[in-house]
Amino acid sequence: MSSFILIHSTGEAPTCWQRLSTALESYGHRTHPVDLPVDRPELIADDYANIMREQVGHIAEPIVLAHSGSGTLLPAASKALKARHRVWLAAWVPNPHASLLEEVRANPTDTFNPDWIGKDPIKDSSVAINFIYHDCDQETIDWALTTRRLFMPQAVYNQRIALDEEIPSSYIVASHDRTIRPDWQRRMARERLHIEPLEIATGHCPHISAPEQFAKLLADIAATLKA
Repeated sequence: MSSFILIHSTGEAPTCWQRLSTALESYGHRTHPVDLPVDRPELIADDYANIMREQVGHIAEPIVLAHSGSGTLLPAASKALKARHRVWLAAWVPNPHASLLEEVRANPTDTFNPDWIGKDPIKDSSVAINFIYHDCDQETIDWALTTRRLFMPQAVYNQRIALDEEIPSSYIVASHDRTIRPDWQRRMARERLHIEPLEIATGHCPHISAPEQFAKLLADIAATLKA
């Protein structure tokens, strides 16, 4: 049995993990979504790591998973939480030599789908449906729209964040992603984490569109870890 700490993305509340949590529990695992403040844009990565430690720091040797833009929080969080493994889900892997915003400004269409740039899935449900929940059935879409919440760690996106290799990683590419380009996801996994990514044939949020399939993938990762 493994404990998964789940870090929500910039467009979601912790409720986004409900269906994945149910699916993972069927494999005997436990999930612990964190709830990060949405009104503290001045916080840096270590500040968020301390908040997570206050919420879930009692959990021993967790697997820590971050989604999308919250990948920038994963290095500090996994260290603070003494993780035994970390999982990047369609997530931004920091570049020690450039902040997220510096990289995006330099390579906007290499990193993101150009049709996605400038869109707001929080205020505009049609944007959320077309770019994030496009692989969901209607019932799932209706539920997913209720899980949206803006979380923008602005100071973190201006940070140059060091990567360490002390904690092993898995990277999961969402191969039908319409936001962060799948090719960019693969590149970050190979060039920054020095690993070959796993793939799931979903859009940006497999925990919403395919929770059972995604839970199986996570359970397989957990099964490969040393006790």
